[in-house]
Amino acid sequence: MEVRAKFGEVVPFVSLVIIEGCTIGLTIMAKTIITNGLSPVVFVVYTSALVTIILLPYSFISSCKNRIIKKLLTFIFLKLMLSLANELCRITLTQNLTFMGLRYSSPILVCAMGHLIPAFNFLLSVVLRKTKFDWRSTSVQVKVIGTLISIMGAILVEFFKGPLIRNSSDHQLQHSKQLFIYSTTSEHWVLGGILLAAASLSVALWNTVQMGAVQKYPEAMKVLSYYSLLGTIQCAIVSFMVERDPSAWKLQHNMEILVIVLTALFGGVIRSHVHMWCLHLKGPSYVPLFKPFGIAFASTFGVTFFANSLHYGSVIGAAITGMGYYTVMWGKFRGDEENIKQGYETSDSSDKKVPLLQGEMEV
Repeated sequence: MEVRAKFGEVVPFVSLVIIEGCTIGLTIMAKTIITNGLSPVVFVVYTSALVTIILLPYSFISSCKNRIIKKLLTFIFLKLMLSLANELCRITLTQNLTFMGLRYSSPILVCAMGHLIPAFNFLLSVVLRKTKFDWRSTSVQVKVIGTLISIMGAILVEFFKGPLIRNSSDHQLQHSKQLFIYSTTSEHWVLGGILLAAASLSVALWNTVQMGAVQKYPEAMKVLSYYSLLGTIQCAIVSFMVERDPSAWKLQHNMEILVIVLTALFGGVIRSHVHMWCLHLKGPSYVPLFKPFGIAFASTFGVTFFANSLHYGSVIGAAITGMGYYTVMWGKFRGDEENIKQGYETSDSSDKKVPLLQGEMEV
């Protein structure tokens, strides 16, 4: 029993840490192929299409295995209504904004701006009156403080890069760029940050809207696969409008194909299933705690492998947003505990049912 208990503690922890490391690694690879010429909108279409191809048959098999039978017309109508309202924010906006922002910034900025999602969730819930703003509540006070910390960190990482952590000679820099490119010219940094902050806001908007959808139709795989299908169609329409050069749709290197396949497999299947497994094993408050680990990985990779790419201001600002992230999440968990004690259902009950639908801003 003791060995089994240790196994149950160590394996989820190690799995989620590895997932965050792989996420940053894929973000760096995506940054490389986008900087080398692949259009971000084309990248989003190809990855979304591949995720759809994987998820649709998987969801069908899963549904048959569990003997879940739904009327076809009801399924199509419900999914269409829900998806038309939600999918523009979830895939079309979020993914395109994220990879456009990545094109003009770096993975450390992606991490920092991604930590704004809980703060945006809280602000939107207050503005839309989905959360009662009671200043006497400890959870509300903590959320407000965490939101302010997150915003301060985002401003710092956006406007103050600071000196380089590690300088290198031009020869070393050229050698390091043969495989990977980590950062971009400084004049596009602010634009990249704005795009990434907008992506976080779109995730928060989608989280707010999709909560009711999950309660109406709690079959995670079917909802996710249908979202992915409609999102791919929308992304394709947007991409054809933005990228009118036919040659931009041709993949030039094996590296581009490899990154697209890995991104689809990891982001669309592996990460979601690991998150679901850990959520059922450890509870809904466990998985979100590992998101700030991406800062450590991005900083380590930047210092170790990518010369002239990482600045003190970027790391400090990202660390501050991570602190704000943890503060807001702690306030959220505290509020859930208060609601449970008072006999109310928590606002995140839908997330417990469908962890696959939780918003992600990374590859």
